[in-house]
Amino acid sequence: MNGRSKLKGIVEVDEVLIGGKKPGKRGRSTEGKSLIIVAVEVVDRKTGRTRISKIPGASAQSLEPFIEDNIKKGSKVVTDGWPSYSRLTEMEYVHEIQLPSAMEDGREVLPNVHRIASLLKRWLLGTHQSYLNKNKLRYYRDEYVFRYNRRTARSRDLLFLRLIEQAVTNGPLSFKQIVEKNHGS
Repeated sequence: MNGRSKLKGIVEVDEVLIGGKKPGKRGRSTEGKSLIIVAVEVVDRKTGRTRISKIPGASAQSLEPFIEDNIKKGSKVVTDGWPSYSRLTEMEYVHEIQLPSAMEDGREVLPNVHRIASLLKRWLLGTHQSYLNKNKLRYYRDEYVFRYNRRTARSRDLLFLRLIEQAVTNGPLSFKQIVEKNHGS
């Protein structure tokens, strides 16, 4: 978790597919795309901080460790009706399920997660011009989260301090490590 404080309060969580348009199956099992999980704090109906991670699948074994590592116990975790989230109450979270049929006044299910996912996809498309190298997805994702979480920072000095802290805390990587196939989690 790199010393970051955990998300707290109301946190929306959902899985999202990242990658170009590919023919074939639709849904969570789409081949040729990367599955990520997105968590975002909801602060007065606005988005707060976010966490994003690549996951191997949408099973409880993939989703639960991410939630434990990134969301403070006792927080309200809002998800869709996906069965892999069924143990959240046992894990000491308040679990709320939003279903499209239960949403009144036409509101979208998990709007903040979907806003973050849309902004991430647009950022990847604009900044990296559709070049989504799966080996570097971790770096793209981490840069996006870093920028997003600091979008309202009032002190540029503190931003620079955090960047220097990250550079000192994390050891150097060789070019080979950066482009290595299995390093792009």
